Amino acid sequence: FFSRLIFGTLYPAYYSYKAVKSKDIKEYVKWMMYWIIFALFTTAETFTDIFLCWFPFYYELKIAFVAWLLSPYTKGSSLLYRKFVHPTLSSKEKEIDDCLVQAKDRSYDALVHFGKRGLNVAATAAVMAASKGQGALSERLRSFSMQDLSTIRGDSSSTVPPSVTVRTSSKQSQPKTSRSASEGTGSSGK
Repeated sequence: FFSRLIFGTLYPAYYSYKAVKSKDIKEYVKWMMYWIIFALFTTAETFTDIFLCWFPFYYELKIAFVAWLLSPYTKGSSLLYRKFVHPTLSSKEKEIDDCLVQAKDRSYDALVHFGKRGLNVAATAAVMAASKGQGALSERLRSFSMQDLSTIRGDSSSTVPPSVTVRTSSKQSQPKTSRSASEGTGSSGK
């Protein structure tokens, strides 16, 4: 793993940097061919690892292949590029470009479609949560007694007696004891 990382990726990346910095076209083209072959190798490796990992010396062969690609003596990446990749891509370039344009258009349309749906779902969820949350909060607050509210607030020395509760209905605004006292004085006065 580390040898492939160092020799297959970091070493070529550094020399690609040097080629770009020096503006040497020959070196630049050499490293571009390497990166194209290495990208194809990495893609193929994803599938071959699944099926060929049991093969004896499979990983050693992969390391040897990367060394062959890099070697200035074998010029493996240049050979593969010129013999196979360039002719194949040149003959299929129009179809590949058309396919990429269609995929780009479809992905953009899908992104816009799902983006709109996602925003609609999020807006609906926010409105529903706000409306339900507001109603639930007011119902919850109505159910508290003054004792409960003073306990939540943390006042241990509350001025409100524990038997007095907050009533929200206008029918219950007058205590029962007051009514019975006024009814009692009203009936005795007759």
